[in-house]
Amino acid sequence: MSAKPIKSILFVCLGNICRSPLAEGVFRIVWAERGTRHDIVLDSAATSGWEVGSAPDPRSIAVAARHGVDISGQRARRIAPEDFSRFDLILGMDRSNVGDLKALAPPSARDRIHLYLEFATGTGGDVPDPYYDGPEEFVSVYRMIREASEALAKRLEARVSAPTSGQASSTI
Repeated sequence: MSAKPIKSILFVCLGNICRSPLAEGVFRIVWAERGTRHDIVLDSAATSGWEVGSAPDPRSIAVAARHGVDISGQRARRIAPEDFSRFDLILGMDRSNVGDLKALAPPSARDRIHLYLEFATGTGGDVPDPYYDGPEEFVSVYRMIREASEALAKRLEARVSAPTSGQASSTI
């Protein structure tokens, strides 16, 4: 991936009702809290069509609200072919999402698709799907996403402030 500034990010999970809307909402707040002047287009989507049009899971809405993040207005959507050219960075919440995304993407867009935690923090873990678990798992997922969002924001800020001399940063 090139060292150019990232202007758009798509967060993706299976249904777009638990993890990816939470990641979109949390990253939006983290980016705003940092006072960064570089605007980033943020969105989220699903690899499946099961939940298209649905609001986020009430447990995701609740855990986000407890931390001052409102995701209640989001609606699930399925990834569309144009997303692969529209977004500079596409982050799958788990390895299965990444595999599905790479299978759907044209070859020219595959280098934009990454595992969220791996890209953000350098760790290769998945953000687990909390759908079949209780509220405590949503709290755990929120914490993972918040930490990853902080790391991602720091990484993107470094990219924005990188010199434009043509030299790529080895940390990006």
